[in-house]
Amino acid sequence: MLLTAWSFGLVGVTYLAFFLRLLQLGYLSAPQELPKVLLLVAVGGCTIWGAAGFALVQTSDPVYGLVSALADIFRYGAWFAFLLALYRPSAVQKSSRRFGQLASVAIVLVSFSFFSVLMLWLGSNQWGDPSRFMLFSSMAQSVYGMVLLEQIFRNVEEDSRWNLKPLFLGLAGGFLFDLYIFSQAVLFNSLDQDALSIRGGVHALVAPLLVLSSTRRSDWIQKIRLSPKAAFHSATLLIAGLYLLFISGIGYYIRYFGGDWGRALQLGLVFLALVVLMVLALSGALRAKLRVMVGKHFFRYRYDYREEWLRFTNALSVGDSPQAMGQQVVRGLADMLESPGGGLWMQGQNGGQLTQVAHWNFPATNEQVAISSSLCQFLVSSGWVVNLGEFRSFPRRYEGLALPEWLRNAASAWLVVPLFVGDDLIGFAILATPRTHIDVNWEINDLLKTAGRQAASFLAQMQTTEALLEVRKFDSFNRMSAFVVHDLKNIVTQLSLMMKNAKRLSGNPEFQQDMLMTVENSLDRMRQLMLQLREGATPPGKAFGVNLEEIATRIAGIALRRDRVLEIEVKEAVLTRGHEERLERVIGHMVQNAFDATNAGGRVWLSLERANGQAQIVVGDTGQGMTPEFIQNRLFKPFQTTKSAGMGIGAYESFQYVQELGGRIDVQSEPNVGTTVTIQLPLFETRKESDLHTKDVS
Repeated sequence: MLLTAWSFGLVGVTYLAFFLRLLQLGYLSAPQELPKVLLLVAVGGCTIWGAAGFALVQTSDPVYGLVSALADIFRYGAWFAFLLALYRPSAVQKSSRRFGQLASVAIVLVSFSFFSVLMLWLGSNQWGDPSRFMLFSSMAQSVYGMVLLEQIFRNVEEDSRWNLKPLFLGLAGGFLFDLYIFSQAVLFNSLDQDALSIRGGVHALVAPLLVLSSTRRSDWIQKIRLSPKAAFHSATLLIAGLYLLFISGIGYYIRYFGGDWGRALQLGLVFLALVVLMVLALSGALRAKLRVMVGKHFFRYRYDYREEWLRFTNALSVGDSPQAMGQQVVRGLADMLESPGGGLWMQGQNGGQLTQVAHWNFPATNEQVAISSSLCQFLVSSGWVVNLGEFRSFPRRYEGLALPEWLRNAASAWLVVPLFVGDDLIGFAILATPRTHIDVNWEINDLLKTAGRQAASFLAQMQTTEALLEVRKFDSFNRMSAFVVHDLKNIVTQLSLMMKNAKRLSGNPEFQQDMLMTVENSLDRMRQLMLQLREGATPPGKAFGVNLEEIATRIAGIALRRDRVLEIEVKEAVLTRGHEERLERVIGHMVQNAFDATNAGGRVWLSLERANGQAQIVVGDTGQGMTPEFIQNRLFKPFQTTKSAGMGIGAYESFQYVQELGGRIDVQSEPNVGTTVTIQLPLFETRKESDLHTKDVS
């Protein structure tokens, strides 16, 4: 008893201080702000409830018991009124109807509670046990309070949530504790005295949270907007609460009249009811029906377009291939209308036919639709979403439309959604019959048309990306083929020169030896080219130290056999790291270009030295030169050359390989004066002696 007295005394004193604080803040002097007045009334009701409970424990006077019970009901009613005052749906919603329904439920609950207390006070049991009615009504009030809190807090604006969070946490704590007490009492037909003794203390402990909300900002009570999503969740909670109340009532009477098996039957019924509730909660059809009902009766617009657009955009962003993207398009459109599946038809490689490219919970089919068919022409000319159910009932509305036979016989097909990119039809989606009946009105038509255009743009972008990747693959192959053709041209040139000299020097043993070596070298190079073309890789073999002087000597020998002179100046022997054959091809290409640009009387030279910590090869000539514009914009690019017969592949390949080795190529040229090409490559250092020397011992 002492704990109960302290508990109710604490809640009375706490809420009295809160009430005085609200008076100080001017809540009573602002009658135009209804939420503030109702908050003051609710806090006053809590004060009276605490004082009456304290007096009841101290005196055991039944009058105080009646006052305490009435004050408890009054404070619940005041909190309901306060929360309903916070709930003000925006003007575009059917606010009056929704508000009237919520207010009606609150009035019924409060009236029923007053009626139960009055029956208990008068000792009337004409309609049943009034104590049971009181327990049921108290539990129903706490459930309804939680529903209101959930609905409002879910939709409060972000800047107001910080202010309202302590208030809602405090009220939720009190409602949850009351729900625990009275739900247990309904199930077991007796109140938990220990929990009941601290009930006042619990409500007193949550009071500081209410005070915190009122002191954070003077304008903390702001307009609350309700969204369809919140209404759906709130309706779900309300239905679940009413269902549990109904089951609790049945369970009580089963236990009361069930004799020895009453308690066992009650527990079995509660368990079965919870299982049924879980099954219903997981039912897509039931959720669809509830969502349509809420949107149809409580809102002017069925959809929260921001939520729908974000969800649809996120769904389209998941696909990383045309197949995955197609299925995401179908799922995104179907989810908007509670449809369980659908299929997507788009133009294939043949261009004139639309084939099924994706399906989700929808039969796969090989049926094609010609772009010139009546269906496609109707979609292009009208831009409509075709309602197949409406078409079957009122075909005259779709004048000029003739559906393919397979589509007319598809019982699960419901809507045909066109997919446009600009004015071009790239495909259409077929949605399956929804889980619940949905009226296809102007809102759904506009939503599907807009979503279809967005989906079509995603699909077109994906197709363009796939085509671009394919073109790049062919371009890469063609570029590789061009490199191979260029190298083959050099081999053919070398073999042609050999055959030309064979007629004159066929009896020379040295020439015969050189010819065999040339043929063997050409065969080896052609094998490497075939391997490179097939595998798309660089020539096999690891990079190693290459003596550039030996390469220069071989190139000079080849030039001499072609009746050209290459002047070689080796200022310092240098080595670099790389593939010897490729380096010889790079330097040889630069020398050959110099010979091609220089007349027989001109000079072509090659020098080797160490410069700036790198191996430097300089190839110069006194030929026709190049313009600065050509060097800056066209040199070292494929298919760009100054030769009358050439592709520019060799210069491009040389530039790429030098960069691959970590080197660089610089070109200085002047028309009719000559060109100097400087190649710098990383040095390959070798040491023949150790840095460690044995100290002489005397």
